[in-house]
Amino acid sequence: MRTLCGLSVVFVVASLAVAAGAESISTRARHAVLIDTTTDTVLLDKASDVPMPPASMSKLMTIYMVFDRLKSGRVSMDDQFLVSEKAWRKGGSKMFVRVNTRVSVRDLLRGIIVQSGNDACIVIAEGLAGSEEAFAEQMNRRAREIGLTESSFKNATGWPAEGHVMSARDIARLSSRLIQDFPEYYKMFAEVEFTYNGIKQGNRNPLLYKNFGADGLKTGHTEASGFGLAASAVRDGRRLLLVVNGLDSMRERSSESARLLDWAFRETATYALFKKGDVVDRADVWLGVEKSVPLVIDRDLALTMPRRARGDMKAKVVFNNPVPAPVRAGTPIARLVVTAEGQKPLELPLVAGKDIEQLGLFGRLGAAIRHLVYGAAG
Repeated sequence: MRTLCGLSVVFVVASLAVAAGAESISTRARHAVLIDTTTDTVLLDKASDVPMPPASMSKLMTIYMVFDRLKSGRVSMDDQFLVSEKAWRKGGSKMFVRVNTRVSVRDLLRGIIVQSGNDACIVIAEGLAGSEEAFAEQMNRRAREIGLTESSFKNATGWPAEGHVMSARDIARLSSRLIQDFPEYYKMFAEVEFTYNGIKQGNRNPLLYKNFGADGLKTGHTEASGFGLAASAVRDGRRLLLVVNGLDSMRERSSESARLLDWAFRETATYALFKKGDVVDRADVWLGVEKSVPLVIDRDLALTMPRRARGDMKAKVVFNNPVPAPVRAGTPIARLVVTAEGQKPLELPLVAGKDIEQLGLFGRLGAAIRHLVYGAAG
């Protein structure tokens, strides 16, 4: 076992344990999840896996379906879809499309993202699948494929319907996929206004109007769901995702979302340490043609944690020394253990960085004699 004193040890690990101090902030939202996307670290979790009415936040799945088709070339931004009477008559938030006209996919997307248009969602659904019901079936299939485990879609809009649910964690997962899978289209979420049919409407995302680093994603509201928001913000290259739902007013949605994100950016940080292939330590080799083998980290690593816990972070390398030859590159032969105040210990494998062959017969005999005489490791 070796302690690496003075190292700034930090790791990028999928599904890292909840950061120390993550429970030190509460929220008035009924459902909430706050995630650092670099390390997939959950900084706040309140009933995030419980299915809930998502309201217009479920439009993110409709948008995902369109982005997916755009990227694959099955649809283009200039394609035009016919507006049915059903779409034209749909209530709630509207883009104000006109019946029996054709609207481009580009405008329909902006009508959904900026204006939260229910009418635009139905035009998209009917244009891509023939009916909103068939489109909802496609949404459910794709949702399962991308790992949304607590989501069930009955329509393209988020209009209240029995069994139409998502969890806050699923909304965060979907938001992350939109950002990662479609960077060329994701920038549409940052548009603050859109004019269609002579009617200018502003984006309902309140964080876009603050000097905040926000660049998406989507609000939602129904009587059953309360006020909700899926939000993403970037500061100094660090991206946080927040989903809240069940708040009492637009004002509370705005202030609570800003408060939670400000807290996370201020009180926590992501610290980068080793790059994939970095040598963390060396192990002695018994009866090898070389006396030691490099211990290598096999991934990029970073750790998200409270800033106050940074100074208490420690790392140690655990292995049985010496390592008997032959040694094969890529073989796990050590563990790196990282600890910090209030944090569950993080353990990661270290692998041999190169092949080390065994000494020949006379070399092994000589090493054994030296070991007997001097206690050397060979």
